[in-house]
Amino acid sequence: QEIKQKIEKYNAKVTNCLLMKLNDDGTYTGFIKVHLKLRRPVTVPAGIRPQSIYDALKEVNLADMTDKRTSFYLPLDAIKQLHISSTTTVSEVIQGLLKKFMVVDNPQKFALFKEMRKDGQVLFQKLPLTEYPLYLRLLAGPDTDVLSFVLKENETGEVEWDAFSIPELQNFLMILDKEEKDKIQQVQRKYERFKQRLQQTL
Repeated sequence: QEIKQKIEKYNAKVTNCLLMKLNDDGTYTGFIKVHLKLRRPVTVPAGIRPQSIYDALKEVNLADMTDKRTSFYLPLDAIKQLHISSTTTVSEVIQGLLKKFMVVDNPQKFALFKEMRKDGQVLFQKLPLTEYPLYLRLLAGPDTDVLSFVLKENETGEVEWDAFSIPELQNFLMILDKEEKDKIQQVQRKYERFKQRLQQTL
């Protein structure tokens, strides 16, 4: 009964026909919009045509049709609308978004954030994988200025090293090796200059 009242209150504020619907089993369905703010390129199958309505209905995964891969940047701040259930988790939303864009990168590389505006400030909070985005939408109401969802690179907390490929990990090692050598040279130059000044003073 409480959920029913919340849904009725939510739907009364909707202006774009994207209503929430209560099911007989107590679950409900509705829409969320996710802003894609990805700074790094994503990996997609090479030479694959866009997914058609037929593919979607038949659940054809075009990414499985080729082993060739290419990388490109998704348009910054692209928006994708998803129709989900109250039982859909953050993890499933991330996987669904990657599938729609045919991104074959490991889902662990990405995280879903909720974006809130308070006192003129924009605040981001990373959502746990077990959270239910539609419930958060229901509580916040349909106004995206109050709450919106953002897909970003997973850069907070522990790095999920298993999510990276062998070439990527090897590249990280090369970068770390270069940084280490640069730091060593900086320290050596610092003490060399100090030594020269001491010798001049002597």
